[in-house]
Amino acid sequence: MPRALVALFAGASGFCVANVYYAQPLLDALAAEFRLPAGAVGAVVTATQTGSVLALLLLVPLGDRWPRRRLMLAQLLALVGALLAVAGARQAPALMAAMLAVGMLGTAMTQGLIAYAAAAAQPRERGRVVGAAQGGVVAGLLLARVMAGLVADLAGWRAVYGGAALIMLALALLLWRALPPLPAPVRSPSYAHLLGSMFTLLREHRVLRVRGTIAMLMFAAFNILWSALVLPLSAAPYHYSHTAIGAFGLVGLAGTLAAARAGRWTDQGLGQRTTAAALLLLVAAWLPLGAAFGPGTSSLATLVMLAVGIIMLDLGVQALQVTNQGMIFQDASATHSRLLGCYMLFYALGSGSGALAATTMYAAAGWTGVCQLGAAVSVTALGFWYLTR
Repeated sequence: MPRALVALFAGASGFCVANVYYAQPLLDALAAEFRLPAGAVGAVVTATQTGSVLALLLLVPLGDRWPRRRLMLAQLLALVGALLAVAGARQAPALMAAMLAVGMLGTAMTQGLIAYAAAAAQPRERGRVVGAAQGGVVAGLLLARVMAGLVADLAGWRAVYGGAALIMLALALLLWRALPPLPAPVRSPSYAHLLGSMFTLLREHRVLRVRGTIAMLMFAAFNILWSALVLPLSAAPYHYSHTAIGAFGLVGLAGTLAAARAGRWTDQGLGQRTTAAALLLLVAAWLPLGAAFGPGTSSLATLVMLAVGIIMLDLGVQALQVTNQGMIFQDASATHSRLLGCYMLFYALGSGSGALAATTMYAAAGWTGVCQLGAAVSVTALGFWYLTR
């Protein structure tokens, strides 16, 4: 696959997934404007993840039935409308409904692009290509926090979503002109049959079940961190701006290195070793994170420990994500969209539950409770892998 096309898949995947994560550094502003209590504001993130679940069940499998270029164009235009609805929301129910739609369409586009890349790649390079696309996803979800914080400080949180709508319009034109055509599906099963076949895949595909469960736990841990981090940093004595809080996402860009390298290791048959190393990083990351806001800790020490913990967590999560996808994509390309949809269902369940659990735990037990929760989930993931390896 030409490098320019690989870069297009990576960049487009990053821009699409960013829409699902713009809200995380803005939770305090959303809570203030819509009068949401601190313990419940995580429901904004949960709404987008609920949308992700619906997309994975109802939209992503369509890539195995309909021409993918046309499908993605329609989804992109609908995503523009959903982003504008968020920007114009005036009541909490309208905000939640629009966030649900953004989660659905942003997820459908992101996973559709990854499945497109996997189908267009040769088998010997599939791990590398999927790894590059996943690297774009990593960069997108982390830079989303940076850009959302910066734009919110300059022009308010509504401008974040208005600007995102313009970006999606430009991306629709670029993808329509540049994406290579793929062979039409050999068969066109009914929509009901297509959805039912996902449950057949889950029942018969052990690797999918195992890797999906690992994904659910690791993304729960990931969102436990990122959903709760804004709360202590925006409060006394730090009072960091949205730009400063979002900039912590830049630290996690090291995860893109893990994504690219893990794809190559998976192509070489080293998926289990990569999994072990990544899960150990995931567990160890909570040690510096847990100590970051300890009594008597200086501001500099807090920043350093947060940076170290974020790097470790993101390296582990992104290496696991690419390894998981590389292992489940070893089947025929005719089922790639459904396999990815099934796999990402686990991801969405973990992300949504992690976000809500994090803000609830922070309200009850502070940052220490959040880190204990994250560590417990990470240890559970390591134990599950060990028992099923």
